[in-house]
Amino acid sequence: MHTLLLNAAEPGAIEEAARIIRNGGLVGMPTETVYGLAANALDAKAVAKIFEAKGRPQDNPLIVHISAFEQIRRLVKSVPESAEKLAKAYWPGPMTMVLEKSDLIPDIVSAGLPTVGIRFPSHPVAQALITAAGVPIAAPSANRSGLPSTTTAEHVMRDMDGRIDAVLDGGTCGVGVESTIVTLASDPPRLLRPGGITLEQLQAVLGRVDVDKAVLNPLPKDAKPLSPGMKYKHYSPKANIIIIQSDEKTFADFVNSHKAPGVAVLCYTGEEKLVDVPAVCYGGETDYEAQARDLFEALRHLDDIGAKTVYARCPEPKGVGLAVYNRLMRAAGFEVLKLA
Repeated sequence: MHTLLLNAAEPGAIEEAARIIRNGGLVGMPTETVYGLAANALDAKAVAKIFEAKGRPQDNPLIVHISAFEQIRRLVKSVPESAEKLAKAYWPGPMTMVLEKSDLIPDIVSAGLPTVGIRFPSHPVAQALITAAGVPIAAPSANRSGLPSTTTAEHVMRDMDGRIDAVLDGGTCGVGVESTIVTLASDPPRLLRPGGITLEQLQAVLGRVDVDKAVLNPLPKDAKPLSPGMKYKHYSPKANIIIIQSDEKTFADFVNSHKAPGVAVLCYTGEEKLVDVPAVCYGGETDYEAQARDLFEALRHLDDIGAKTVYARCPEPKGVGLAVYNRLMRAAGFEVLKLA
């Protein structure tokens, strides 16, 4: 298969991508979070191609993207007041709501669950593509399963060239980590995956919001994930990631005492001066938005420099930092070294 690279700014590009979607094909689509691997969400055969192209486990559900709030009503059995309030506050934007699905949603999209995640992205190219296609779009991150997510069209081409029909280049993603997922199918609502809309923002609208255990801990192997990003090792470069929980000096002393070929660090901006091994920075220590925006690019760059073992600084799990913490923990397979 030849994969087309379409520039979203050029005339006809979005229409060509929409035609591919309508005809059952796959398109790498920009969103404000990460690039998604888009297919017609109502076409089970097209959605099956997503799992094949990514090498994605079949029990890992997908998110359905819409381009206007009213489109949600035929995709779910009912729209509770809580969903209306969240949509008014944070849609379009980097937030997914999980609700009981309607019969229109194929089982392959929801991985057999009675619920489905719905998102209204704010990226203008994503909105234009969904509108032009005339169908809701199922779109997980456009990376090979397990690898760091894709935040540029070049990342998508690197992972998916020859495996999908086209990539629609809409520039670099602004948020940088996948959407926040909150389920409204439980009482109280529960955060399933942190993202650019924070737990505190959800609580400001909904009141009590519980945090699923899988946000901070591994999901048991026999458990069925309720949303993407809960069960499997994700977001990981080829290198082995080890998270170091310590202060800056202890981290630097540890790394310098473990200097060896193939050792590198993922650290905060400015800390590269303290270590004697190759360093990749991903934002300031308390600049959680920058960390989120730069994380996946940084993880991919570690592979580019040939890192084999990576010692990583990990942010406090608060605000958007909770999303970065979650992604790094899963990239490391929850391998954490706590130093005094």
